[in-house]
Amino acid sequence: MMDALVSTLQDNDLVVAFALVGLVTAIAMLISKVLTRGKFQASAIAIILGLVLAYIGGVATGGEDGLADLSLFSGIGLMGGGMLVNLAIVATGFGASFEEMKKSGLGGIISLVLGVVLSFAIGVVIALMFGYSDPVDLATIGAGTATYIVGPVTGAALGASSGIIALSVGAGLVKSVLTMVLTPFVAKYIGLNNPRSAIVFGGLLGTTSGVTAGLAATDKRLVPYGAMTSTFYTGLGLLLAPSVLFFAVRTIFG
Repeated sequence: MMDALVSTLQDNDLVVAFALVGLVTAIAMLISKVLTRGKFQASAIAIILGLVLAYIGGVATGGEDGLADLSLFSGIGLMGGGMLVNLAIVATGFGASFEEMKKSGLGGIISLVLGVVLSFAIGVVIALMFGYSDPVDLATIGAGTATYIVGPVTGAALGASSGIIALSVGAGLVKSVLTMVLTPFVAKYIGLNNPRSAIVFGGLLGTTSGVTAGLAATDKRLVPYGAMTSTFYTGLGLLLAPSVLFFAVRTIFG
């Protein structure tokens, strides 16, 4: 009986993934309501619970994909993979009001450029502090600090080693996770409470998954605006990191 049940669940892994996410969300809402009296957003609690489950799954299997390495929860790999995530991000962006987008004006554009360049520069400085000096390595790590998508694309374009590309992905993931978890705590101190500030926030940080999750934990109404500019941020990073920013690094440190 139990074997048949497990087999059925494994054959419907995507359904299991949705059910698990629903369960985690329900638990998070309960914790938020009962233990914090609504002061701590359920979305933020759900994110933390998800990270804990991913860690447990990784430790238990010794794998790289958290719970998705367990056959019973393999559907989480598809549910959280690039296809559905990108679909969700694009669909979310369509929920943004064009009038609110126009209000950001020059500030939104400046935040995009400043966000990419500043994140890249911080990554380069950190790489220098750890002893890296090759322009290709510096540019790849700097691009990864922008986002974990820009890093490997830049590294592949410049011919970086697999170790450096992996390091760039790690840098981007750390930034994404920190953005997810910390955004609800700092939102009130930085005025992150309206569409215009969400647009600038997404442009400055750019890690789409981190920004959207962080804004969801802060105020769901702000998610489309942060998703919109953070998506543009990724595109701009893919254009600048392997070209203009790499040439700047090579000129200075080459």
